[in-house]
Amino acid sequence: MKLKSRKQRLVSEINITPFTDVILVLLIVFMLTTPLIMESNIKVKLPYAKSGHAAEGTRQSQVFITVSNEGLTYLDGKLVTKKELKEKVSVVSKDNPSLNVILRSDRFVRFKDIVDVLDMLNEQGISNLNIAATSD
Repeated sequence: MKLKSRKQRLVSEINITPFTDVILVLLIVFMLTTPLIMESNIKVKLPYAKSGHAAEGTRQSQVFITVSNEGLTYLDGKLVTKKELKEKVSVVSKDNPSLNVILRSDRFVRFKDIVDVLDMLNEQGISNLNIAATSD
């Protein structure tokens, strides 16, 4: 008797279901963590205020200037010098005349550092200025 050997065909298809599952999980993780990354990682203790309200405007029409306790100045979370701050704010304010500036500073920052930033904003003709504070 002669045994017939069966030839098995090699399956050359790729099952992409596990790959799709991994990609969807990564997408969800990135969607959840992106807003947390966008939050400011510069730690400042804002002063307290009894009254006030949230600044109006969209993210595109707002610029955040932060002055840390060490006297360092940040523009939208990036460390800048006073000269760079003036140049960048000038460029942004030309593109958007209704620019809304939100000034965040540590409650123990020297007043001179705040006055320097306010003076620079005044020179640029920026009239929409908000000073960030926390409420009780």
